[in-house]
Amino acid sequence: MGILSALLTAPIAPVRLAVWVGELIRDQVDHELYDPGVIRRKIQEVDEARAAGRISPEDAEQLQQELLERLIRPAG
Repeated sequence: MGILSALLTAPIAPVRLAVWVGELIRDQVDHELYDPGVIRRKIQEVDEARAAGRISPEDAEQLQQELLERLIRPAG
């Protein structure tokens, strides 16, 4: 039965591989968007950019607000 099963499911193997890769990508994106450590690091980067004059205080405030919303809103 193992050989028959392998032959019958072989045509959908590329689809299953694509789904698996898609799930890995989604998990990585979720990590980047909602991981508290990543968000805190990005807030720090915004603070540093504002202090160095690379972005305006208004832009920094908007970016930090967006990051804080991600921090308090659960993924999903």
